[in-house]
Amino acid sequence: MNRWLTLALLAAVVVGGALRMAQLDQRPLHTDESVHAIKFLGLWERGVYRYDPDEYHGPWLYYATLPLAWLSGAQTASELSETTLRLAPALTGLGLILLVVLMRPGLGSVATGFGALFTAVSPAFVYYSRYYIHEIPLVFFSLLLTAAIWRYWWRPGVGWAVLAGAALGGLHATKETFVFVVLAVGAGFGAAALAGRGGDRSGEGAAALSGAGSVGARFVGVRTWHVVVGLLVAAGVSVVLFSSFFTNAAGPVDSVRTYLPWFERAGGKSPHVHPWWFYFQRLLWFHPARGVAGTEAAIVVLGLVGMIRAWRGGGCRRVEVERFLSVYTVVLAGIYAVLPYKTPWCLLGFHHGFILLAGVGVAALWDWVQHRPLRWGLGIVLTVAVGHLGWQAWHGAGPYGADRRNPYVYAHTSKDLLRLVRQVQEILGAQSPPPTPFAKVVGAGGDYWPLPWYFRGLPGVGWYGELPADPYAPIMVVDASIEAELDEKSEKRWLMVGLFEQRPRRFFELYVAFDVWKRYIETRPPPVDED
Repeated sequence: MNRWLTLALLAAVVVGGALRMAQLDQRPLHTDESVHAIKFLGLWERGVYRYDPDEYHGPWLYYATLPLAWLSGAQTASELSETTLRLAPALTGLGLILLVVLMRPGLGSVATGFGALFTAVSPAFVYYSRYYIHEIPLVFFSLLLTAAIWRYWWRPGVGWAVLAGAALGGLHATKETFVFVVLAVGAGFGAAALAGRGGDRSGEGAAALSGAGSVGARFVGVRTWHVVVGLLVAAGVSVVLFSSFFTNAAGPVDSVRTYLPWFERAGGKSPHVHPWWFYFQRLLWFHPARGVAGTEAAIVVLGLVGMIRAWRGGGCRRVEVERFLSVYTVVLAGIYAVLPYKTPWCLLGFHHGFILLAGVGVAALWDWVQHRPLRWGLGIVLTVAVGHLGWQAWHGAGPYGADRRNPYVYAHTSKDLLRLVRQVQEILGAQSPPPTPFAKVVGAGGDYWPLPWYFRGLPGVGWYGELPADPYAPIMVVDASIEAELDEKSEKRWLMVGLFEQRPRRFFELYVAFDVWKRYIETRPPPVDED
């Protein structure tokens, strides 16, 4: 590894780590994050996990969080923090930056260095590395699988076969959409084989690729027992996780049965149906009426330059890998664009293909621009591009973490909901002893998330998808769309004391029993006389 690449990786890890790790608890939990958090609590508190083929995705995220929860020192659910939960994807996102190095023999130092830098500062990757969902681990295992297969292809060995198998098993145990990754990887390798290697082997990477010949010719180096070992490792990893370490025999079967409900959602039976250009709008130019435009066009444009380099040939080194990445990225992007179901974090898979190709694009421009003044100009442009991406990533992770002007904020929990949580906690603190059951929460159709996470430490909370026959409790949190009007119906024995935004255009009403509210008011400091 040369000095330039070492410095680039060091900068990528330092900057990427700072962007991913700082103030992980600053943003309120998204609904999906809170659902996974409650699912994890069952594993952490009771040691029980059962894969659900209808919801929640695979088990990897929960088991990866377990050692972090143990190390956190938390003893109860109320002590477990959002920071601990989000460390799992954040550390995986940091590992993704380093994982790019495995592709160096095929990409070269310049492309590898910039691939790591762009991964570190990409606003999408920074934002979702701070999200307790499965997408960042999915991309991590996708790259690990790709890199292990290519390293095996160049120098066949059982170690790379085992690593590829472990990556495939982890991919399957992360999320159901692993099938799209497998299809894209297969298409990429098929295209690389059909196109042949082309070019020469001069310059950097020649030693690693020496004797490789064309992709098609390398089939003679593949040993059947290596493939069998890799597949057995993949099956072993998958079965261990889906079976909850051999305590749930139905888990592996359910991992196949899950595609019945998931294909229905992917086909459009979901509220998350959007047009084909949904992802590209967020990547290229997302400009709300009030706010700064968000764009990762620099990565996409450089990625297109990388594709041009891959298919021009003309003496380009490592063209097999470049062509693989081109087809992999286009196929994966095409699958996600065609499917009606879309959420913005799904773009991460094909966007990382663009990121690696952007590194290839930088290497191509560096090769094409020979005059020193022009290279200085290119260096300045690239520095500005990386800096601008990092600036967007910092704003997106911090000040705009829950702001709809952020292109990656999607149906996100409003910070106003935390005000509701604080108020309920303060009311509870004023009661001695606190009544049990303490609260009833009513969300239309069960849409009361993420409150189950934030109310996890409260005594005796009831959860309802519709207004129950007896709705009354010391505190009631009710979906405003239900129009409960409990203060009027209770003859003023309950008061409606606040309206709080759950997420855009959805609100909760807070009702409090008169005597409970009275005790709470008595604990408040007297108003300050401004005269």
